Amino acid sequence: MERTRSVKLREKALADGRRSLYLDYYPAIYIPETGKETRREFLKIYLYDKPANPQQREYNRISKAKAESIRSEREIQFINQNFDFADRLNSKRDFLAYFKQQMIKRNKSKGNYDNWYGTYKYLLLYTRGKCTFGQVDEKFCEGFKSFLGTVKSQKSEHSRLSENTKYTYFNKFRACVKEAFEDKLFAVNPILRVKGVPQGESHREFLTLEELKEVYQTECEHPVLKRAAIFSALSGLRWSDMIKLTWKEVQHSEMDGYFIRFTQQKTKGAETLHIPEQAFEQMGEREDDNERVFKGLKYSAHTNLQLARWIMKAGITKKITFHCFRHTYATLQLTLGTDIYTVSKLLGHRHLKTTEIYTKVIDKKKIEAAGRIKL
Repeated sequence: MERTRSVKLREKALADGRRSLYLDYYPAIYIPETGKETRREFLKIYLYDKPANPQQREYNRISKAKAESIRSEREIQFINQNFDFADRLNSKRDFLAYFKQQMIKRNKSKGNYDNWYGTYKYLLLYTRGKCTFGQVDEKFCEGFKSFLGTVKSQKSEHSRLSENTKYTYFNKFRACVKEAFEDKLFAVNPILRVKGVPQGESHREFLTLEELKEVYQTECEHPVLKRAAIFSALSGLRWSDMIKLTWKEVQHSEMDGYFIRFTQQKTKGAETLHIPEQAFEQMGEREDDNERVFKGLKYSAHTNLQLARWIMKAGITKKITFHCFRHTYATLQLTLGTDIYTVSKLLGHRHLKTTEIYTKVIDKKKIEAAGRIKL
């Protein structure tokens, strides 16, 4: 007769006044790393023994919920006897090959694909080109995170990866591990308790209103590129949405004026974006519904070169990419008094926190303005 299997969440009092949460397995489970059986798995999640204020009580509530989520996950695996079975079945499969498959799936979005490809290159370095699912455990995940923090950049042997690059690459790695777990290639999610890399503060370049006017008055050797860039600065539309925009998505009504209804390439969210008259003028003459609005616009090194020449010709020394025109739109909207909630909706952001990055630029401009009056 098979023994009843169970996983219970328990607490252990610590000398420092906290309580440590752990899982109690019955019967005991075998740990390959130690060659021993154990009934306890400490989760490294702690509670205040006597919470003194609402913040500590809320912390306890969230910590318990997280621990219970882990317990439920472990119980399903334990009852189904997946701990040994899944490991034996999948441990010898090639994790790098699986990561490469997930990377190829992202080839429709250049920015996303490039980030996955960058992660893959550093995974190859970290693993020296060989890695099975059996090797990807919590220690491996922590090790890859540390590796990203110390490895030299492949673009320059004199520098390391930026904070935002480490943040992005580790998130791609986390996404792949999570997907593999959902595909039942891991018995236990090895990255579940591994904290992410903190996101660094990035410097978002933009054009001032005066600079944007100079750019608008300056000729560009690639007219479609200029029209698209000015349109982005007047509407906030991303490159990925600009390049696929068709005339079918451009609409007009007497009450609302011009607007476009489209699905964001990045977030897959359905959006309705109202556009001013000057932005509509940059679209050119209307064509058939299925024709692209900015026909001839494509990403290439030559396009980037034409953009750089155009900006330089306008007398601007800043390093401006196409995405900077979206930054320009956001910064100018906030500078001219549009509230942050409205700007967030206009940009199609899912979270207000994403838009708050631009407020730091505005705060800097306020400080500069405050110092202009001198006696």
